[in-house]
Amino acid sequence: MPALPNLILVGPMGAGKSTIGRLLAADLSRDFLDSDHEIQARCGADIPWIFDVEGESGFRDRESQMIRELAEREQVVIATGGGAVLREENRRVLRESGTVIYLYTTVNQQLRRTAKDRNRPLLQRDDRRQVLEEMFVLRDPLYRATSDIIVRTDRRGPRAVASDILRRVERLVDPLQCKA
Repeated sequence: MPALPNLILVGPMGAGKSTIGRLLAADLSRDFLDSDHEIQARCGADIPWIFDVEGESGFRDRESQMIRELAEREQVVIATGGGAVLREENRRVLRESGTVIYLYTTVNQQLRRTAKDRNRPLLQRDDRRQVLEEMFVLRDPLYRATSDIIVRTDRRGPRAVASDILRRVERLVDPLQCKA
């Protein structure tokens, strides 16, 4: 069977991109790269600080640059930030750089998973549900248009999701494969 391509995870905050990405990377003996973490490491500052100083536009510029750099790597698993699909340039780079997997989750699940997280600038408001619902309406079609595979993460453990992704990616690479 041919080698699996880069695996690129997209989806909203709280979908499990980092957790599932680490599992996939470990299963495949690959490097795991999280675009948000890479931005923070390069800047020496956390994302809320970048948003405060440079605004969302400045952060998105940094994000686009990081996505281009990460996409040049081979045989890696990449987790993108939730808003990475907002720019057409990013969507194009992601599609050209590997198999894109949309980790779909509901707003209710996002609320549960991000309830205590204070490191998400776009959720630092009282109307968190409304913010997530508005982001879902805008971003869900972009995630779908960018992805090769859509995987639901609600009510499933990260290990089950990672195993499901591996099976589905292997089928894309080798369609004659008979695995269940």
